[in-house]
Amino acid sequence: MNEEKASAYGDERLPRYTSYPTAPHFTAAVTPEVYARWLGELSPDLSASLYLHVPFCRQMCWYCGCNTTVMRSDAPIAAYVSRLLREIETVAGCMPHPLKVAHVHFGGGTPTIVAPQDFLSVMELLNRHFDLLPDAEIAVEIDPRRLDRPMARALREGGVNRASLGVQSFDPAVQQAINREQSYAVTAASVEMLQEAGITAVNFDLIYGLPHQTVASCRETARQCLTLRPARLSVFGYAHVPGFKTHQRLIDEAALPDGTERRRQAEAIAEVLCAGGYRRIGFDHYALPDDELSVAEREGRLHRNFQGYTSDASDVLLGFGASAIGRLPQGYVQNEPLPRRYSNLVEAAGLATVKGYALTADDRLRADIIERLMCDMVVDVGEICARHGTSPEPLMSAPRLAEVVHDGLASVEGCVVRVPEEARFFVRNIAAAFDAYLGQGGRTYSRAV
Repeated sequence: MNEEKASAYGDERLPRYTSYPTAPHFTAAVTPEVYARWLGELSPDLSASLYLHVPFCRQMCWYCGCNTTVMRSDAPIAAYVSRLLREIETVAGCMPHPLKVAHVHFGGGTPTIVAPQDFLSVMELLNRHFDLLPDAEIAVEIDPRRLDRPMARALREGGVNRASLGVQSFDPAVQQAINREQSYAVTAASVEMLQEAGITAVNFDLIYGLPHQTVASCRETARQCLTLRPARLSVFGYAHVPGFKTHQRLIDEAALPDGTERRRQAEAIAEVLCAGGYRRIGFDHYALPDDELSVAEREGRLHRNFQGYTSDASDVLLGFGASAIGRLPQGYVQNEPLPRRYSNLVEAAGLATVKGYALTADDRLRADIIERLMCDMVVDVGEICARHGTSPEPLMSAPRLAEVVHDGLASVEGCVVRVPEEARFFVRNIAAAFDAYLGQGGRTYSRAV
């Protein structure tokens, strides 16, 4: 594929396909009453994972695309936790039986902004209302600049066994340009604190495509990460959507790299990490060979969810907190994104559902195809269609699929679609060939690379 084609595909604005259909297609037709009914229909033999969102930070990072707000006082955070507890109790009360839980994830925002005792109260309530398995993975996202030893000890006491640290870049010029100054020493100290507390599985998040970032600085950041030996790394491309995230207007657009440079930065990070002993997982994750994510990838049981690539094979995802998304066999549900409105809704009725999506048979078929392609870089469309009782012909004759095959992003043999290693970064472009809603919804997505 020539440079012109690669740039065109890399610049395409596409979903990350952490769900299908994606969130812009959710509607207000899914109400709290619908959610309560769906919960009441859950079979007791289903497995579940839990996601809890804490939408607060002490300082706004200008690149951030998450649902968060700056909160410098502690009282509103404590009040939010009380609403979170009420929502957990309400959801549990709607279900006929406690579900077995193998994964719990605290995201944000900065989940560790809550007081240690409040975090323990949340974990105590989860253990009371759900059957948390002894080997459940309990993960929390952490801002290394805000972690202290009492919080690290509380995390471990609450059962946390995996921590995800935001790093983004160690380049001081980049950090200044995104309003997130965080030295290597600060990150290393957080890793040490977590390890001392007994949390040894640590992940790092990196970002490429940031202002003033270069291939050389990306390589150097990746090399510095290797010295701390995280279990996993997620490497995301910066999504510049200032019309959607207004604080991103503070970033100097003239300092942002173009599409070709972004792709070279992503490739440079991949080269350093792979040379350092990490396995490539999908198109943007890396893991040590003995990490569960690597094991799942080798055994063909990798999955996608709203945190990216995962070994979580749960039938149900229950989301708690402002903006949290849940996935049930019947469809998706999403909470009110604004913390104050979320709290008011929970206070009034126990649930804060404002939109969602009821899945169709075609949605489930396409979701299975897209997930396997995104996870395995190969998908047998015929085999999946046979399981769903339908013909693969309409999917295999999609014009976009023919286009990406012609341009060398994928190959087709029978009904098997395969992504060559050199096109791994473009898997979203290929997955889009199976997206029946592409171009609808009016949402600006991130660049494919």
